[in-house]
Amino acid sequence: MSLTDEERDRLADVVRLQPTKNGELQDAWEMESGSEVHGYLENHLKEYYYRDDDSLIRATAEANDLVDVEPGVEPDAVARGGVPETIRVPELESRVVDVLARPDERSQSVVSVLNALREAYDVDPEVDAVRRALRSLERKNVVEVVYRTVPTFRLAVDRDEITVEIES
Repeated sequence: MSLTDEERDRLADVVRLQPTKNGELQDAWEMESGSEVHGYLENHLKEYYYRDDDSLIRATAEANDLVDVEPGVEPDAVARGGVPETIRVPELESRVVDVLARPDERSQSVVSVLNALREAYDVDPEVDAVRRALRSLERKNVVEVVYRTVPTFRLAVDRDEITVEIES
């Protein structure tokens, strides 16, 4: 199957963002709904993606070979529930890793992480963007959720055990 430029670009997003969800691709592709994302995947990229046991979208090995981007994580490590050695993430996710509580510290709420970002980087992202960043890092097995009154977050691994690269 020959891919158009748009299909190849979107396949690169799947490879780069994996493991991902419809909502994350919806944001990346500026689509109106997760259903529209699902339709696009099924109609254009069906041969190049699959859903894992947790219904997360992952690229096939063939898809990884077709596009010239680094996968967001090592697929085998995360698929087995392990922590990847290297992740490639947007700048906000990299900053979240920098300010988030370590595994031996008390977990933080989304608002606490937002305030830490404001203090450390003099930025003011939307709370939903911070929540999405935390959930994306959770799917990559870098962040764990601790349920208290509200979901709270902390690193699942010490910072020195993972390399965080900012995707370009």
